[in-house]
Amino acid sequence: MNLIEQDKKVNWHPFTQMQTAPDPIPMVRGDKEFLFDEQGNRWIDAISSWWVTVHGHAHPYMAQKIYEQASTLDHVIFAHFTHPKVVELSTRLLEKVQLNQVRCFYSDNGSTSVEVGLKMAIQAHYNQGQKRLHFFALEGAYHGDTFGAMAVGERSVFSAPFDDLLFDVTFLPVPTEENIGSIKQQIDEVCQTKDVAGFVYEPLVQGTAGMRMYSAELLQEMMVMMKERNVLCIADEVFVGFGRTGKMFASHYMDVHPDIMCFSKGLTGGIIALGITSCTQEVYDRFLSEDSMKTFFHGHSYTANPIACSAGCASLDLFEQEKTLERIAGIHNQHLAFIDSVKDQNHISCRTMGSILAVEFKVENGGYFNDLAGKVHAFFKARYLLVRPLGNIIYLVPPACISKNSLNELYEAFRLFIEEVKDEI
Repeated sequence: MNLIEQDKKVNWHPFTQMQTAPDPIPMVRGDKEFLFDEQGNRWIDAISSWWVTVHGHAHPYMAQKIYEQASTLDHVIFAHFTHPKVVELSTRLLEKVQLNQVRCFYSDNGSTSVEVGLKMAIQAHYNQGQKRLHFFALEGAYHGDTFGAMAVGERSVFSAPFDDLLFDVTFLPVPTEENIGSIKQQIDEVCQTKDVAGFVYEPLVQGTAGMRMYSAELLQEMMVMMKERNVLCIADEVFVGFGRTGKMFASHYMDVHPDIMCFSKGLTGGIIALGITSCTQEVYDRFLSEDSMKTFFHGHSYTANPIACSAGCASLDLFEQEKTLERIAGIHNQHLAFIDSVKDQNHISCRTMGSILAVEFKVENGGYFNDLAGKVHAFFKARYLLVRPLGNIIYLVPPACISKNSLNELYEAFRLFIEEVKDEI
């Protein structure tokens, strides 16, 4: 039995209708921006394998540091114990974040880092004698697939079976110059009638919504209103963190700072699952008490796993050693040049920020299930390019190590596809 047949016999893949899905593609090796399948074909990983890979696949420095840690201390319970790598990672991450974050709480993935943030916000109010259970989020939001994270995400077919179990959320429009006034009015009105615990948002770029980008200045205006009403601001940096937007964190574009921040994906360079939720001193202080009932009762078996923490430290090393943010700036400049090269194509619109490039096809009934997605899959798969569309939107989120030649290969494929479907839109 070959690898595909064995996989189909035992595995259940994410976001996949297993009855109708094509055979999975067996990948057996990675190197920088490339993946190699079982047949020896070289693929360009254009989306960092679901937005996680920062420094490229199978980076020898990352592998060495993981090996060294696995050979020294593989795991230890994090309740009442600690270890060198978790202290190092927390210290260095907080130094990179700066802003006003002072404590790190560990979990094991992006959804859970948001889940922790929501629970932290609710209990921070609860410990002060306030029952606040309502949340603000943005329309089109995606924050993960655990129940709390689903609740603050856009209601869709993905959450439909569970809608009756999700808590109450007010979804605010993504801010623009035209609607910021009405958004402020809505915030004020909701806060007069509901006890709001927090405002959770993907700063500046909503990934799953189609790489939708919006203004830091307008988000700041919303955050100011939240803080004036004791609504805790929760920045979901899971996707946009670790250089994706051009700065180390998207929150660095703003002068108003979040109360809680959520990290995963690029946290370990995309190598091992790990999540962190950080908070301000004010939030942390709300849990300090002689009353044990004010403890934050949350944890995971693999909390602060030393091997994962070692990967996180190694990734931060590479940001400095390989000048990762400078590389991302170079990618951004290449994205701008590509956009300029297709500016006369009236059936598309393009946007970019940092290493993110999105090309949106102007179709009726756009969205995740638009028929264009199937054509994208077939077109790019035939060229051994790992591209996963968001309906009528194709995008690039490459690892920072990607070469100019690989980017040009991707751009040329984008141009060919843009031309191929021109008459069908």
